[in-house]
Amino acid sequence: MSGTVNRGGTARARVVHVITMLEWGGAQENTLYSVEHLDPGRYDRVLVAGKGGMLDGRARRIPDLRVVLLEDLVREVRPARDAKAFLALRSIFREEKRVAGGDPLVVHSHSSKAGILGRAAARAAGADAVVHSIHGFGFHDGQSKPTHSLYVGLERMASRWTDAFVAVSEENIRAGVQEGIFRRERCRLIRSGFDTARFLAGSREVGRKILGIPEGVPVVGTVAVFKPQKAPLDFVETARRVASEIPDSRFVMVGDGELRVEAERAVAAIGMSDRFSFLGWRPEVPDLMAAFDVFLLTSRWEGLPKVVPQALIAGCPVVATAVDGTREIVDPGVDGVLAPPGDIEALARGVSDILAGRLRLDATRKRERLVREFDQDEMVRAQERLYAEILGGKGFPGWS
Repeated sequence: MSGTVNRGGTARARVVHVITMLEWGGAQENTLYSVEHLDPGRYDRVLVAGKGGMLDGRARRIPDLRVVLLEDLVREVRPARDAKAFLALRSIFREEKRVAGGDPLVVHSHSSKAGILGRAAARAAGADAVVHSIHGFGFHDGQSKPTHSLYVGLERMASRWTDAFVAVSEENIRAGVQEGIFRRERCRLIRSGFDTARFLAGSREVGRKILGIPEGVPVVGTVAVFKPQKAPLDFVETARRVASEIPDSRFVMVGDGELRVEAERAVAAIGMSDRFSFLGWRPEVPDLMAAFDVFLLTSRWEGLPKVVPQALIAGCPVVATAVDGTREIVDPGVDGVLAPPGDIEALARGVSDILAGRLRLDATRKRERLVREFDQDEMVRAQERLYAEILGGKGFPGWS
């Protein structure tokens, strides 16, 4: 699949993006940026998501975007609610196809639950093109074999209703091919873009003032949703081990979520509350990353966590679990350290080696490449090119 799209063309399409929940995260941020910045001269935009996400209000503020929030589109497997969500999605897509008139209807799904239900509903509603973005698969190595097999089976089934896939990492493409979900030529690599200029401009001085921590005191930080995937308790345990070797070290966790209270209790239980800062969500993430001496990511699985290239662009070395797309960004011994998921000892050793000066890294070594690779406007243009190629291949006039 290759080609270009003329953003000044006259042909139009109606594009419906579907995502399970607009919580704080890379997939959600990318989806919102995409629907806001698709060429308004060519695309009428609709966003469908489960109701109750912290970014619902932001979605509603995007000009000229139709937003539909569904009560029954939830992350957990709930057969009765899932059936209701499927019927609601089918009804929405049928209505959008009617409103589109003679223009093609493209359904673009994100995340596992919305990806399965959305593609099934798109097929039932007669959508003209279906695209699915993989932000990390629903299956991973930590699952039981029956659960893993179930998710793979569902992805294979939904693949039959999909014109093209988008992956944020080569590792996700490899996994999709290996599990028989798609052939390599059906999947396009489009990196998870962000505003790279903000991270280039991150100020260590400003970040340290926000934290109230003077220069010279070592700081280990993270930015993540407090949920099982991100393993925040692994961060706490890693911090405990680092603190035993680096007595003056401080630890910062930016974010929120279901496991925040548990993480705060774990910190209190080991007597480190005075050395931890729980900041919640903060807009000054670039400054905070610049203020960290090590960025620590303890995820058990990922697609490609944007916080890793963000930290490197901000000039902060990374210690992370070697999950999926993270391996494509961090060069061990050059700008970071990789450890097996759940290996607290290896994570703590990597952090301590950096803070103690035993391991000297250059986090900015591939900054220019990362700035180009994660440009958010190129992410949107790449999606537009993909839509045009699919519609042109199906014979819709004005698309190629």
